[in-house]
Amino acid sequence: MTNGRILLVDDEPAFRQLAQSWLSQSGYQVETAADLAAARLQLSRFDADLILLDLSLPPLFDPQHTLQALAEFSRRPVIILTGHAERQLALDAIALGAWDFIAKPVDPDLLAVVIKRALNKHQLDTELQQLKQQQQTDTGLQRLIGVSPAMTAMRSLIQRIAPTDVRVLVTGPSGTGKEVVSRALHDLSRRAGAPFVSVHCGAIPAELLESELFGYVKGAFTGADKDRPGLLKLADNGTLFLDEIGEMPLPMQVKLLRVLQEGTYFPVGGREQHKIDVRLISATNANLPQLVQKGLFREDLYYRIKGITLDTVALAERRQDIPLLLQFFLEQLQRQHGQLLKLDSTALSWFLQRDWPGNIRELKNTLESVAAVAQGGVISMADISLLHPEAVAAATAVPEAVTESLLLDPAVQQLEIRLITRAMQQTGGNKTRAASLLGLSRQGLLKKLQRYQLTYAQMP
Repeated sequence: MTNGRILLVDDEPAFRQLAQSWLSQSGYQVETAADLAAARLQLSRFDADLILLDLSLPPLFDPQHTLQALAEFSRRPVIILTGHAERQLALDAIALGAWDFIAKPVDPDLLAVVIKRALNKHQLDTELQQLKQQQQTDTGLQRLIGVSPAMTAMRSLIQRIAPTDVRVLVTGPSGTGKEVVSRALHDLSRRAGAPFVSVHCGAIPAELLESELFGYVKGAFTGADKDRPGLLKLADNGTLFLDEIGEMPLPMQVKLLRVLQEGTYFPVGGREQHKIDVRLISATNANLPQLVQKGLFREDLYYRIKGITLDTVALAERRQDIPLLLQFFLEQLQRQHGQLLKLDSTALSWFLQRDWPGNIRELKNTLESVAAVAQGGVISMADISLLHPEAVAAATAVPEAVTESLLLDPAVQQLEIRLITRAMQQTGGNKTRAASLLGLSRQGLLKKLQRYQLTYAQMP
């Protein structure tokens, strides 16, 4: 395994040979070229991570001409090597995208440091870009916010089962994001281009639920003056999400069971059987096995809908995700109102220390309400105390590391966690060696481990 791939572009054969030998001994894979034409040919077959580029190249030996080629190489860092150590040339090179500018004769120790920094930055940029592209592609996963073990495991399982048509039962307390999980399953499935239809079984009166789901034909009942398709029809080829399925009336449970068994249904008042192809995802905050024992939920339907069970956890059980959730909701509010918003350290501490029995829904609603009374773009304890007078007595300052964590881009945080995890695994949990691999001091690594609440035992 090499430390990286380097293309050296220089017209001096002796320098090319010497530099290639030295760089190869340092663990790099090196190819060379004597001019820009040869460099372009090399890049067509050699995917360099970094380019060392001399400014005076044949046939023109014009530094400005060589600088114009920097745009072609912008995908990777370029370090300029030249005997023309002029300030303006250096400024022009940096302005056009060069990583650094080193005068000849080259100091090997300086070159080693610059190459290492450039490759580390290039690797970080590449992984961060891949992470952001993945977030943009995997639409449903974007809203599954968090770095806790529970959220990491949830995202992993969703990615594995989403492409299938297995029925899923999402359980957990109210406000923990069961519909967000269900939408992620849909967005990552083969049905993503078809509708996602959500039905709250407890919000529709029992006498109307059948006609809402199955639709009805003209004359089925008073007021049915035309045929109307139901939500099942709207969800055809897509996903039907039945929220709070534990509140579905027993007579309706029987009819839903028929749909799941046979893939057909009759509109209310209709005699023509309709075929349906939907993936069913159900959710509940109730204990369905207990409802089955009490005769309030059909046992056969329970086993039909619980192909795979996904459990969402209370926010109090994944407190390390609260800063990321707060940042996400603050960014939403900023887009809505066009005003920069942030929490001061004491206000942040108050949000972190609460138990949030209403979970993510309560967290979001509380943040929106205090943001509405905040002035100057900074949410303080004074703003919180207007709506929550009891908050003043409990207010304390938040640790600096947590404040810093809130300000980081979530994508950067996830990338840092991945890199730290990899380093800790490679070193068997040795923090000093892991810090060295990451280019950090041991104290710096300890601060990041504390910030993300990571321990070696937690790492997969």
